[in-house]
Amino acid sequence: MLKHKYEDEVRKDLMDELSYENTMEVPDIEKVVVNMGISEHEDPSVIDSAMDNLKTITGQKPVVTRARKSIADFDIRRGVPVGCKVTLRKERAYEFLNKLYNAALPSIRDFRGLSPDSFDGRGNYSMGLDEQLVFPEITFDDVKQVQGMDVTIVTSADSDREGYYLLKELGSPFRE
Repeated sequence: MLKHKYEDEVRKDLMDELSYENTMEVPDIEKVVVNMGISEHEDPSVIDSAMDNLKTITGQKPVVTRARKSIADFDIRRGVPVGCKVTLRKERAYEFLNKLYNAALPSIRDFRGLSPDSFDGRGNYSMGLDEQLVFPEITFDDVKQVQGMDVTIVTSADSDREGYYLLKELGSPFRE
């Protein structure tokens, strides 16, 4: 399991690599946020289908996200459901990352690795997936509409360099 790998191996490796004196300085995964935006606002079954898929993938009930303000060009009114999200912490975050690194990402056709440029300047990493079908729990029959999703990994790292080393040691398949 990824959490045990972090505690047994990664923490020690990062202490040596980044020359920390105290184990409490070593960065850790704080949370993983999985967000799925919905383009079909009129059909309520699309949001239900997306929520079911997100619950199946993450093992946790999603929260509906609603529009904060009206945008006439996109036919969006304030308060209309525009997506759903799940925030995973502790063990569930590590389980999801393990599934993402070892099952979902390798199943993407022509996958050449994650971009190391997608850090935000504070050690957090964001990535997008084109469809939910890359996860082994989702079958094509369960999908009403193919949806993309955003995955944000929030770390306790202070810099992109520390966040990169943490995710690399945990098994994140970065491009060289």
